[in-house]
Amino acid sequence: MSTITPRAMGQALDRLDGADKVRGLARYAFEHPVDHPAYLFPVQSTVAVGRITGIDRSQASAQPGVLAVLTYHNAPRLSTEDGELRVLQSDEVAFRGQIVAAVIAETSEIARHAASLVRVDYEGRTHNVDLRAEVPGHREHLRVPNEVLPLFPMDTAEGDVDAAMASAAVRVDEVYSTPWYTHNALEPHTTIACWTEEGFTLHLSTQGVTGIQAGVAQAFRLDPSQVRVISPHVGGAFGSKVYPRADVVLAAMAARSVPGRPVKFALTRQQTFSLTGYRPPTIQRVRLGAGSDGRLTAIDHRSIEQTSKLKEFAEHSTRATPSMYAAPNRGTQQWVAELDVPTPTIMRAPGEASGMFALESAMDELAIACGLDPIELRIRNEPDTHPHFHLPFSSRNLVTCLREGARRFGWERRDPTPRARREGGWLIGTGVAAATYPVLRLPGSKATIRADANGRYAVLIAAVDIGTGTRTALTQVAADALQADVEQIDLRLGDTAYPPAAEEGASAGITSWGAAICAAADQLRQRLATEHGGTVPADGLEITADTPENEYLKQYAMHSFGAQFAEVRVHEETGEIRVPRQLGVFACGRIVNPKTARSQLLGGMAWGLSMSLHEQSVLDLRFGHVVNHDLAQYHISSNADIGAVEVHWIEEDDPYVNPMGTKGVGEIGIVGVAAAIANAVYHATGIRIRDLPITLDKLLPG
Repeated sequence: MSTITPRAMGQALDRLDGADKVRGLARYAFEHPVDHPAYLFPVQSTVAVGRITGIDRSQASAQPGVLAVLTYHNAPRLSTEDGELRVLQSDEVAFRGQIVAAVIAETSEIARHAASLVRVDYEGRTHNVDLRAEVPGHREHLRVPNEVLPLFPMDTAEGDVDAAMASAAVRVDEVYSTPWYTHNALEPHTTIACWTEEGFTLHLSTQGVTGIQAGVAQAFRLDPSQVRVISPHVGGAFGSKVYPRADVVLAAMAARSVPGRPVKFALTRQQTFSLTGYRPPTIQRVRLGAGSDGRLTAIDHRSIEQTSKLKEFAEHSTRATPSMYAAPNRGTQQWVAELDVPTPTIMRAPGEASGMFALESAMDELAIACGLDPIELRIRNEPDTHPHFHLPFSSRNLVTCLREGARRFGWERRDPTPRARREGGWLIGTGVAAATYPVLRLPGSKATIRADANGRYAVLIAAVDIGTGTRTALTQVAADALQADVEQIDLRLGDTAYPPAAEEGASAGITSWGAAICAAADQLRQRLATEHGGTVPADGLEITADTPENEYLKQYAMHSFGAQFAEVRVHEETGEIRVPRQLGVFACGRIVNPKTARSQLLGGMAWGLSMSLHEQSVLDLRFGHVVNHDLAQYHISSNADIGAVEVHWIEEDDPYVNPMGTKGVGEIGIVGVAAAIANAVYHATGIRIRDLPITLDKLLPG
């Protein structure tokens, strides 16, 4: 694996599309101009589980401007085993909010009104949507989910945890929980579906045009070449737009049903709460055993979470634990409960965000029980190699992050005694937590580079920019790989007309796509040197290359690390919580663009605060649906909630991860924030909150 010397990488360039975005010239999915569009609006189930016994669409069909009403009686038949995508294929209802009919009309207003006139009768069945009710009988009702990657084993064991816990001088054995979190991207899930005899053209908001192409092609029995997906700009996604979902398939169905008419479909904010996935709630038990010196003898982390009966998704909240601390006796185990709920999905740092809340809260409790500083406890348990895989780390700078963060935060002035610091009726506390995220390279990406005789390069790849600055960062990667200036690069992405690309997710975008670009650049330079004397021929030269395999994957464990610090203020009389200061220090490999990287890390830390104090989808157990399903009731952090946020990183040179030396920054910013804030709340008040979100009603009794 050849490495590249940074020249453009490392520059804090403005986003290349920034000016178009602030001027309103960047075109998002729903804004693409099409001739004479029709509009789509869904009808959603009002029972949590059961079957449809009758549908009366006569009133809806009679409305002027209604073009069609789709139900399972007349919808196109699909060819897919993906339960999420089998829209309008049967009379079965698997969750409240499932699409059971849809109206296509001349305007969005007509479609929405007509949808309200569709009458659906149900035979309901007793539903089960309560994760906590499953916990006591987990051995009967829960199961271990399928393993996603060998890198993330679902069930690990080494040594004898129970015996080590029994003999440990200091023990922590606690249960932590996180709630149902819902994505709320600024741009809603939108699709424009166009159908002709040649196939589909889909303009939509997605994290992966290639994956959408494959999913739609399979569902409609088409060759992938008959499905073109275009997504040049995306207004946020955070995991909810990685996979094809019901809304995309429904839009394509509608376009097939009204030939010659493009169909526009945008989910409302309320519809996204049941149709676009969410981070599932978790119930986690963490056991830590240690000697009186704080050195761990046992770590055990077990998690229970929900999935749907349509399709399995596992949050895998235990997956970070085997990477973190040295202990001779270790175990992790994951279970899922199949409930009558919508299918969960990826949300920023899936697994790590929820799992590290539990682990790092437990580490804070262990530090207090041992009479040790929380940073010193973590340093004492720093492993020499990966605790589970027993491989050396390609680079591991967690201790450096902790120490540098402590220096910048002023940790040495901290009095460890809870409730020791007061100012004007406010109790003040500080907390720390570690962060980690794996370095991933996703398969399935190719890049084409076209060099012309004028010294310019067109770089084509079906990657997407979901608002993170990918367009700018990949241009910098391409410039360095080609030993050219940024101005010489014409990067084109967001279209399946270009070579295929893995989805934007898992902090693997730059790693996966950049590696393909570097491989193509290497081949291009080699061809120029060996066949053309180093000069681009008059008619140009084109090279296409795959993302190469990483030869070091079996030799090293590859992870990013970080340290999160937080200061909180809790009002002694009201329980009001404020977070005036956050600080994060990260070791994320080479930083391609400091400006966009800082934005990503800062955004993750702000979201971590929101996760800690505000966000919670409230499920009505009687009816099986989220009741606070809009931004008026689903509380997220606003500008007034966010105090000073400092973002720093450690310079890392890791030649093993990929040619650029990058590790990704999109996910790790949120990891550990909730634990740092919860630990700070304990330091301020002496009250340990183990169930997120941390709200004043949980503090006032103490």
